[in-house]
Order: sequence, then C-alpha cells, then structure tokens
Amino acid sequence: AHSGATHFLKQQLISVCVGLICMTVMICINLDWFRQFLPWILLGTIIMNLLPFMPKIGAEINGGRRWFYVFSFTFQPSEVAKLVIVFFLANLFDKKKDRINDAATCISQALVILFVFILIIIKQNDYATSMIILGLGVLIFFIAGVSFKWFGVFLVFSVPVAIMFIFLKTYRVERLIAFLKPEFDIQGINYQVNASKLAISAGGFWGQGMGTGLEKIKSIPEVHADFVFAGWAEAMGFIGVIGYFALLGYFAYKVYKLAITCDDFFRSLLAFGCGTIIVIQSLINCGVVCGALPSTGIPLPFFSHGGTSMLMTLVNCGIIINISKYENASE
Repeated sequence: AHSGATHFLKQQLISVCVGLICMTVMICINLDWFRQFLPWILLGTIIMNLLPFMPKIGAEINGGRRWFYVFSFTFQPSEVAKLVIVFFLANLFDKKKDRINDAATCISQALVILFVFILIIIKQNDYATSMIILGLGVLIFFIAGVSFKWFGVFLVFSVPVAIMFIFLKTYRVERLIAFLKPEFDIQGINYQVNASKLAISAGGFWGQGMGTGLEKIKSIPEVHADFVFAGWAEAMGFIGVIGYFALLGYFAYKVYKLAITCDDFFRSLLAFGCGTIIVIQSLINCGVVCGALPSTGIPLPFFSHGGTSMLMTLVNCGIIINISKYENASE
C-alpha cells in the first residue's frame, strides 16, 4: 500500500539525491584508474544480475524476476548492466584498436560478454532491456570501426534468436498483436496504450496546465512509471511535447559532438554509449506511449518513477560530464 499522496514524490526525491551523489563521484573520478577494476566490476555485475533468482533476495513483480531487495527498496541490476556493457566494449576496443577485427582476441571476447548479459536478462523476463543491450552492442561495434562482415554474421545468428524469444512467452505475442491491431482487446492488453493516446489528445496545443484538469491520465494504470510522458503531454500539450524533444535533441547533439571531438578513443566510445543509453530509451518510451511501438516496459529517463533508472541515468550523466572535463583540459 502507498503511504499517502506524496509516496512516489518522496521515493523519487530519495532516488534523485542518491543519484546526484553518485553523479558527483563519477564527475570527479579518474576514469583511467576506474578501468583497472573493470574485470571485478564485470564479474560483480553478472553476480548482481543473478541475485533476482535467489530465494528471499530476488523480487518477482508482474511475472518478471528483474529486481532484488536492498533493505526496503528494490534494485534492478539490468540498469547497471547497460552501463557496464558500454564500459567493457569501450575499454576492449580501445586496448585492441590495432586488431579490432581479430576474431580470437577481440570480437569473440566482445560477443561472449554481450550474450552472457543478454541471456541472463532474458531469463529475468526482461526482453526489452536485453534488446536494448543488443542494440547498444551493435552501435558501439559500428562506431568503433568493426568490419561489416561481422555484422552479417551477427545478424544471421541474433535475429532468428530474437524472434524465437518473442514467441516463447504468450504475453510478448499478445503485445505484438496488440500493436499490430489497436482495436484488439481494448479492455485488456490494449487498454493502457489507448488510454495514453486519449490523454495525449486531451492535452491539445497548450495543454491543461500542470496539476490541473488532468482527467484522462487517471485512467492510465501506473502512469507515474512507464507512461509518465502521457501525463506530461496532457498537462503541457503539443508545446510541451515539442519542448521535451527540443531538450532531448540538444542533449543528443552535445553528447555526440563530445564523442566525435574527443581525441581519446576509450572516452569517445564511452561518451557515445552513455548518451545513447539515455537517447534510445527516451525515444522507445515515447514511441510506446503514443502507440508507435509495441509496449516494452522501458522507463523514460529523468521522468519515470523508479529508483534504479534515475540513479543510473544520473551516473551516465556524471560520466559524460567527466569526459567533457577531460576534453576541455586537453584543449
């Protein structure tokens, strides 16, 4: 049960405070020093992602084993896995940039670690996050300069497996059908998306005003979580939506400019990966909320209620600022 009207606000404020502390640490830390501990960080993250399967430690919510308990809070380790994968690939490709297409010393290592995380997270019943990690891996491979021949091999093996995993769970098939047929099961699986579309439409051009007259969002289950963008759209209207995407576009421009101009290969890949985690999740979430993508359960960075998501979003920002400081110092 929720402890009053300010329950989610209090939880989110705690998450923001912890996140800001962690962000400050990541701004100040020497990333080259941090790299020394990467094997231990990698091992720790794998163990952390196995904890949701442990009795009395793991938490099963809505059919997914994606969390474990930390005192009275739940923690979602797959959020950490996204960043650690980026860190691992940036480090590997930097150290082996003179033999980046070598199958034995570089590509095989990258693929093994990537697929270990993907399989564990699929086992947690978090298909969307596993596909985000797969997409991140493909993008970093491309940016790092991996030969196109490896992409062909990669696609031949990964695409059929990804499709197969969709059909292994009934609810994934239902979500796909619901996306392809919006009129299907309007009171069931399509209810949340249809309610979200109504809320967005109700916002009109100028919106109904923050905190006032927000009637449509009351019909959206868990609107504070993955569908918070519908609340923003109803409150702030088309102008608010344009404002949000302008901010997201500016964020992406600054991050990718930093990644392109940074003369350190490791930091360049790391900046690209950290920024892409935030940008790709934002676009996927907004696509789901407006019905342009199948329902995924991916939170909206900076906005969705969720302690782990907020914490890791701010940690990503701390690393980006750290790289920006390095680049400015080198200039």
